[in-house]
Amino acid sequence: MKDMLIDGLRTAYDAQLRGVTPPGGGARIEKDGPLTRVVGWHRGFVTGPRDLGVRGAELDTLIARQRDFYAARGEAVEWKTRAHDLPADLTDRLTAAGFVAENSETVLIGKSVDLAADPVLPDGVTLRRVTAGADLQRIAAMESTVWGEDWNWVADDLAARIENAPENIVVLVAEAGTEVVCAAWLVFKDGVDFGGLWGGSTLEEWRGRGIYRAMVAHRARLAAARDIPYVYVDASAASAPILTRLGLHAVTTTTPYVWSP
Repeated sequence: MKDMLIDGLRTAYDAQLRGVTPPGGGARIEKDGPLTRVVGWHRGFVTGPRDLGVRGAELDTLIARQRDFYAARGEAVEWKTRAHDLPADLTDRLTAAGFVAENSETVLIGKSVDLAADPVLPDGVTLRRVTAGADLQRIAAMESTVWGEDWNWVADDLAARIENAPENIVVLVAEAGTEVVCAAWLVFKDGVDFGGLWGGSTLEEWRGRGIYRAMVAHRARLAAARDIPYVYVDASAASAPILTRLGLHAVTTTTPYVWSP
């Protein structure tokens, strides 16, 4: 029974979530054969259907064309792969073309109504929806601290999304006094049955207190209120066990393959 559920969720994922939400802010989306790519973002981004429909030398040519396109722009590019992609040798061919695998994440999907709840936060922590540029900069600074690298692009990306389609994004911060201790956002796509759970990063000293779970519960409640039946997330190794315990189901894994000039 559970296998049938997972198969159904994976099929819906492949049908509805292989595209890209327009990021706005001057970025544009282009098609190249079976691929969709983003140009003018913080780095290039490429995704495609489950089966690219090309094999062998033709696939090598398609891969090289993406690499060379971004190379001409002096930009890095991420090719988003999933474990059940076809052809099965796609990742081998990406590697041969100079792409390097980054950390894999687990794609998890759950029913919004099952996950929806009032957020339970520790004493002294409050949850707030934000749209102002100053708050988005605070989120970027927190993300940079969590991940140990420059995430300043997040502020511009969120600002562009809010400006481009404010009805399709909810950005949340959990604050202890004036400090952002966790941030997360919920992204909708028109005509899609899934709300995307993104962000969800918590400062190390604030982990283990239920803040991340509260963010999930609140965003699921927002999705359910909008009659969006499912929420999904690309979860890190640290987050996946928490989300699985909350009732989300693992349907596949996703690995970014990145080429840098």
